[in-house]
Amino acid sequence: MTKPLGSRVAAPAARGVLDTGLKERHVAMLSIGGVIGAGLFVGSGHAIAAAGPAVIMAYLISGIIVLLVMRMLGEMAVALPDTGSFSTYADHAIGRWAGFTIGWLYWWRKVLVIPLEATAAAIILHSWFPDIATWVFALTITAALTSSNLLKVAYYGELEFWFALTKITAIIIFICIGAAAIMGFLPNSSVSGIGALSNAVGGFAPNGLEAVIGAMVIAMFSLFGAEVATIAAVESKNPVRQITRATNSAIWRISIFYLASLFIVISLVPWDDPLLPEMGAYQRVLELVNIPYAKALVDIIVLIALISCLNSALYTASRMIFSLSQRGDAPAAIQRTTRNGVPVLAVLASTAVAFLTVIANYIMPKQVFTFLLATSGAIGLLVYLVIAVSQLRLRKRLLANGEQLKLKMWLFPWLTWIVIVAIVGILFAMFIQPHHRTEMLITTALAVIVAVTGLVINRHRKEPELPSNR
Repeated sequence: MTKPLGSRVAAPAARGVLDTGLKERHVAMLSIGGVIGAGLFVGSGHAIAAAGPAVIMAYLISGIIVLLVMRMLGEMAVALPDTGSFSTYADHAIGRWAGFTIGWLYWWRKVLVIPLEATAAAIILHSWFPDIATWVFALTITAALTSSNLLKVAYYGELEFWFALTKITAIIIFICIGAAAIMGFLPNSSVSGIGALSNAVGGFAPNGLEAVIGAMVIAMFSLFGAEVATIAAVESKNPVRQITRATNSAIWRISIFYLASLFIVISLVPWDDPLLPEMGAYQRVLELVNIPYAKALVDIIVLIALISCLNSALYTASRMIFSLSQRGDAPAAIQRTTRNGVPVLAVLASTAVAFLTVIANYIMPKQVFTFLLATSGAIGLLVYLVIAVSQLRLRKRLLANGEQLKLKMWLFPWLTWIVIVAIVGILFAMFIQPHHRTEMLITTALAVIVAVTGLVINRHRKEPELPSNR
């Protein structure tokens, strides 16, 4: 069985060894739940309002790009499973500076997700319990999930299993209700059929190609998170099998959860409905088909999605900085683990920055926190770009090293090049759109600073050799 890269490098006492307590069902649910966040339940309403019915094309194209990226990542992860995932592969394929850069950028993005999700969850809880301040809820949620991440990884897996199962169940119920409404099986529904789609004001793409491209940006951010499976699988008994299954299941995950949901929304709700971006796609549909307590039901699901994303962000941030420490790109102490195989200092380091940003969200001017968020605006797309470039270059090295690839990218290298061109195109589209230009410039500046730092730190280090699995 292929072993994680980290297990080959040094003695456990010096570097620490992660536990392998994640079960098969944990990794399966992590791979599914990774792409289901509040963006599907709420954010998709903004995408529909911007692009009209053509939003489904935006999500379809974005879904195909994510599917291909996951296939590329899967090829590398099956050959060389490692908790540093794409950051480690960038080390081997592009250079140590690249792994350093994308690893730290990814960690920063995940750390910033924590206060964002905590604040959004706190707002929902504050609406239920107005006597308790929002910041109290935000800090309490963050502290509670930090505690759960300090326990055995199996507890994290169990928690995420039930979070993901709840989200999946909610989506399936929504799709069933929506399908019944379209077919006219709900007697109390005020909408039926696909009238909102077939008779859309302004046609299929009422706001033109630019709006569709803008919706693609929203879609790409919503779909980001599938990579967690390749990080978590290393802490399971059979990482190769888990990564293969997670990669192969990406097709139906995207098809069912996103495309089916969006088809129902654009069929039943006019794209120019002013309440669509305000309420979110799911709530608006449920209200139009007269489901009682629609807002409360959606709020509960969104709350679970937010907490799940926060929990996942804490986990992936800690594992990324743990991997960076193992490779000498973060303080050495962070790689130490407890007897239960938990990288406790990696968790606490990630949480400490998260706590500071949660506090900053309340005591600093709004512009400061907005600036911090802007620094992570395009990091997800940069991660995808690095994955594609790494796979393009790493396959030759793997084959030369005698590796028998058990999972291969389709139509290599043509599809890989198409993905690279597509991602560069989306980044360029973000740059030319006024509402994305600032975050693009800020993210680019941050990436350059981190890359230069990586070049300086790693200028005298040798390029890592590929471990032999033969």
